[in-house]
Amino acid sequence: MTTLVDRAVAALRANHDALAALVPTLSEQQLRARSGATEWTVAQALSHLGSGAEISRKPIAIAAGEQVDAEDNQAIWARWDASSPADQAAAFVKHNAAYLDTVDGLSPEQRDRQIDLGILPQPVPLVVALGLRLNEVANHSWDVRVGVDPSATLDPDSAELLIELFSGPLGFLLGLSGKADQLEQEVRLAIPGGGIEITDTVTVTNAVGDPTATFEGPAEAVVRLLTGRLGTEHAAGVSVTGNVTLDELRKVFPGY
Repeated sequence: MTTLVDRAVAALRANHDALAALVPTLSEQQLRARSGATEWTVAQALSHLGSGAEISRKPIAIAAGEQVDAEDNQAIWARWDASSPADQAAAFVKHNAAYLDTVDGLSPEQRDRQIDLGILPQPVPLVVALGLRLNEVANHSWDVRVGVDPSATLDPDSAELLIELFSGPLGFLLGLSGKADQLEQEVRLAIPGGGIEITDTVTVTNAVGDPTATFEGPAEAVVRLLTGRLGTEHAAGVSVTGNVTLDELRKVFPGY
């Protein structure tokens, strides 16, 4: 049976393969172009993903029994920030591949170990660590690709899996990033494969009974909405009907 862990690894690999094929084709001008994360260039988005791969590999490697050299995150970010755009892009491919190789090398026993990410109150199951990484990779991969191709979309399989994860082990993320207080009314939004309930908090559900509104669009657009990437320039074919508007939903999900 394919588990959430297996699916997360497959989605991470698919995103890596797409970016690894794209990176060597990017010109200096494209690397310096604005990415989907408007405060970053394409190269800086790749640098963020690469430094994230370097940092997030370590706790998984430790869980696998590897001796890992300690290095402060600030020092890692400074090293990446000091690199040229071309070096940032190339280093992303290297370090993200190393992250995936570490995950692929985990034994069944090691997969069952708790991972201390250092950013959460307590160690978490591997599926949470991989889900958090997939949320970063899928969305920032879109940031990179849309900086080169304005018609780019989020990887469909990653989007469907992330919606499932948001309704389960990653549900706490939307409790942190969602701004439910931006709405005066409660909303039960029907989305592909489930729903989003906005009351005093934000919850993704497997199904929604008696929806008050409907999101018309693909699952990848839902994920981009949840992560603040469904601006007017990237929302072709998307609409919302019912007791909430797409603009109101954008205020609930300002992104990260």
